[in-house]
Amino acid sequence: MKSKVILLAEDNPDDVALTLRALKKNNILNEVVVAQDGVEALDYLFGTGKFDGRDISIKPQVVLLDLKMPRLDGLEVLRRVRADERTNLLPVVILTTSSEDRDRVESYRLGANSYIRKPVDFNQFADAVQQLGLYWLVLNEAP
Repeated sequence: MKSKVILLAEDNPDDVALTLRALKKNNILNEVVVAQDGVEALDYLFGTGKFDGRDISIKPQVVLLDLKMPRLDGLEVLRRVRADERTNLLPVVILTTSSEDRDRVESYRLGANSYIRKPVDFNQFADAVQQLGLYWLVLNEAP
């Protein structure tokens, strides 16, 4: 059985630590691959760059994607993920601090499966991660 990987595309080290802590608090023990920008996220998905040679048949069970990242923002990552037949069905959850309507609308237009604003409070964030984990890692049946 292939391991169930979560790809976390997030450039803010504090948000990475918060997400990992929230996953652990909720006993979500999946391997988490952290991409620190959009280019690294695509490199992981397509087995290029620092992930050259990675077995790309092992796809993340869910991609947690921040919108505001250096080098390549989350919307462009989402656009490229949806444009490639190898990744176009991957569940992508936007996990962002952006409360801009245009970001939310554009995320859905480009094919995001969900859009979640990061709560500032850790307990609220941990609750949101618990629900994310329950749905995307346990209940959801991938294509």
